[in-house]
Amino acid sequence: MGNFVIGMHIGHNSSAAIIENGSLIYAVQEERLTRIKNQGGLPEKGLKEIEDKIYDITTNNCTIQLANGWKTMFRGFWQRDDLLRAYENSSRSLISSVQHLGRKTKIVSDIIDSKRLLKAEEKVKGILKSPEVKITPWEHHLCHAAAAYHGWGKMDEKILILTCDGSGDGICASVNIGYAGQIERIAEVEQSNSIGRLYSNVTYLMGMVPLEHEYKIMGLAPYSEKAKETALIANKLEELFIFNKKNPLIWQRNGCPPMQYAHKFLSNLFMHKRFDHIASGVQKFLENFLVKWVQNCIRETGIKKVACSGGVFMNVKANQKILELPEVEEFFIFPSCGDETNAIGAGWLLYRDLYKDEIKPLNNIYLGGAFDNNWVQKELSEYKFKSKVHVEYVKDIEKRVAELLAKHEIVARFKGRMEFGARALGNRSILANPSNPKVVRVINEMIKNRDFWMPFAQSVLAERSQEYFIKPKGMKAPYMIITFDTREEKREKIMAAIHPYDYTGRVQEVFEDWNPDYYKLIKYFEGMTGEGCILNTSFNLHGEPLVYSPKDALRVFDISGLKYLALEDFLLKKIED
Repeated sequence: MGNFVIGMHIGHNSSAAIIENGSLIYAVQEERLTRIKNQGGLPEKGLKEIEDKIYDITTNNCTIQLANGWKTMFRGFWQRDDLLRAYENSSRSLISSVQHLGRKTKIVSDIIDSKRLLKAEEKVKGILKSPEVKITPWEHHLCHAAAAYHGWGKMDEKILILTCDGSGDGICASVNIGYAGQIERIAEVEQSNSIGRLYSNVTYLMGMVPLEHEYKIMGLAPYSEKAKETALIANKLEELFIFNKKNPLIWQRNGCPPMQYAHKFLSNLFMHKRFDHIASGVQKFLENFLVKWVQNCIRETGIKKVACSGGVFMNVKANQKILELPEVEEFFIFPSCGDETNAIGAGWLLYRDLYKDEIKPLNNIYLGGAFDNNWVQKELSEYKFKSKVHVEYVKDIEKRVAELLAKHEIVARFKGRMEFGARALGNRSILANPSNPKVVRVINEMIKNRDFWMPFAQSVLAERSQEYFIKPKGMKAPYMIITFDTREEKREKIMAAIHPYDYTGRVQEVFEDWNPDYYKLIKYFEGMTGEGCILNTSFNLHGEPLVYSPKDALRVFDISGLKYLALEDFLLKKIED
């Protein structure tokens, strides 16, 4: 087996990962297995999946790595109801002030955290059936930084590493320099100044779920981005945060309460403002603020190659603005860079610490479980459909799916290993012909029941990406973590898959060696239509995680308006009465 480490993230959107001989070989989010969106806590089912299906773990080859640091490891805001209550009761009170002071008192904090760590170790021992489990905690933002730095793999030159999120271990952002495999932190921002928490507060005030629905605010923003009120809101928000004159790598609040207690303040600030203007204003603020921060960091350090991680960098529109900066020579964002990826960052940190060995850069992120045709046949024989369904084994399922897409049918696709993270990258996706605007309404209303303004994404043959998208600096885009402007001459061919107001696309470039079956499907579609790009959205119902198992796929297919499901090499079609 060689050198072997398990990484864990305990907390919001918990996860587990395996590092073997420097390579990331497996990773899964707990939500995929519990079927609860953003499942938090200890990744019990993820660890059980590793123990049952991935490796025969024994005392001699198992080291467990805990991703979260002391202050966030057990805070408890892990499920949707917990988060909503926390945001509703987020005004500063005497009780919360005392609790906050207690958490900041090192002696009290160390006693509490040590007991919690021992309790977690005992629980993991039971899951892995091992009497010897060691959990080594790492600081939250160091995990984010390690994911970005080691994931990019540029060890021979200095890299500027930026992390930014709601909060973790008392801070909300950090500035680091990576070189020769080491990470040096040079600045950090205290959590009360969190622009990530600002965005989450706005999400909550708009009637949505914080730490989950921020992408809806980003999706709504272009509908009103040119309105006068948008600029006014953005300017008001910019006044609330100022960069430190002595150290422009960091910022402070200006005339507003700590962001964890800013609910009422922001509610008053946005009183009588239109919802689309608010969404557009906060998005514009975030883009402008991050651009200014990146410029400050490059100017102060002289380093122009930038790697980023942390939940704020899930904002694909802001990432596009950063890439377009003339100061930025190269840019890397760790895919799906929320807290779920801290299992990976922590695993890499421990691996280097234990083995002094080289970390292999990130490749594709098809890192979850897979299910063969025999497994699918078993599930098909046991599942009781509500509708009449025709099931057919298809020797070349990719060609059949491409034919259906060319005829403007919508097809759910389940094949191969599960993709890790928030983005569906073809193996657990719903696919459609991007030239047909009618599919937008069908998918939104009949299948996913999601908000009308949310754009879809595109999967494009990597070698044809430049024909559809304007890509500054030739940046590769295989992870759906950044948007590009589309080329005007191609917009009509992919209109259903791009945003109707700003004409940007959140693209996944598909490489043949990363996913040969999915590549082949799009190649077939290209041969039939002349276009090497298809519409891709996640295979799930609104509010649920992506499907993980064949049983999950059959359930969503059965109770939704989906007509076709390509399940490994089987094609399912609903038969109308």
